[in-house]
Amino acid sequence: MNRTKGTVATLSMLALAVNSFSQTTDSIPKGKRDSLNFPKKVVTFAADKFAITRPLNIEFTQASPFNFKSESNGNTFPESKIPRFQQVKVSANINLIKRKTWLLGTTLGYRLTSAEAEINQTGASKISTANDFHYLFSSLNLTYFSSLFGKRMLYNSSVMVDGSDKYLERVRGIFTGTMVLKANERTKMTAGFLVSIDPSAPTPFIPTFSYEHKLSNDWVADIVLPRNVHLRKFVFNHNGRISLGAELDRTAFYLYKLDGTDQKYEYGQLDINSGLTYEHALGKHFMLTAKSGMKYTSSGRIFKKEDSFTDPVYKITPDPTFYFNIGVSFNPFSILGKKN
Repeated sequence: MNRTKGTVATLSMLALAVNSFSQTTDSIPKGKRDSLNFPKKVVTFAADKFAITRPLNIEFTQASPFNFKSESNGNTFPESKIPRFQQVKVSANINLIKRKTWLLGTTLGYRLTSAEAEINQTGASKISTANDFHYLFSSLNLTYFSSLFGKRMLYNSSVMVDGSDKYLERVRGIFTGTMVLKANERTKMTAGFLVSIDPSAPTPFIPTFSYEHKLSNDWVADIVLPRNVHLRKFVFNHNGRISLGAELDRTAFYLYKLDGTDQKYEYGQLDINSGLTYEHALGKHFMLTAKSGMKYTSSGRIFKKEDSFTDPVYKITPDPTFYFNIGVSFNPFSILGKKN
């Protein structure tokens, strides 16, 4: 159900390939230079693109109250309200083994979703609930670098497990292939594919594309599809960076005893967070990040764990809402504070 979280982790590996093989003009032969700089470039580029690839990342998100519509088995219910919605995310990414042509690492993560709901029922009755949902995940990631048709190639495979504070729930796999189409000091571009090895995945095959282009006055166009689209600018002598754009995020967790039985359910919600992001270097190894804007959610759906994800038992449609996110990362590979 949380395929998007796995997608985020692997898309970060897709994007980092471009920088890993970018050419620079110096006196070191290219083959030897790649061998010397490869591990550091891989980690640096990935950590800059996605917080989940940093050695440690902690975030807190607060959404403003919002209304939602709901339906189940063809029945539509009166509009209800979420007066409180908060999330805490913690993740750690550890590179276990780094070699010239491959990289083995692991990602560990935890997300707490805390929410209150005021549910309006037919007959003017109302039910108020407050719940905390715990979601845990981990993955083992193997990345291999090669070439194909004279182009640099990156292959990544990940085995992921997830669950709640009560049970281990699912095992999944993801495989990606990415070709570096262009890589120089100004422009970096890749194209590839992602295959989800998961019978429950609604879309097992996804094409991927990344594009980074340096504009004038420290502006950078940064696109990683289907993950994010941003226009970035360094400020304060490269100690800070402002980003305008949108990114995908997903909330997922498991539910138990909804109907008084031992049936297990999964909740999934795909969000588009658009607005402003500001990042600032805190010393040499830490980074403060603040995000704010509008959160758009197409729908939130509850499924029986063993059923197809095209047939939800309950569906909600939230209104757009304002959100604020603040986070701190330990990132010894940060490019902030290092003017090119």
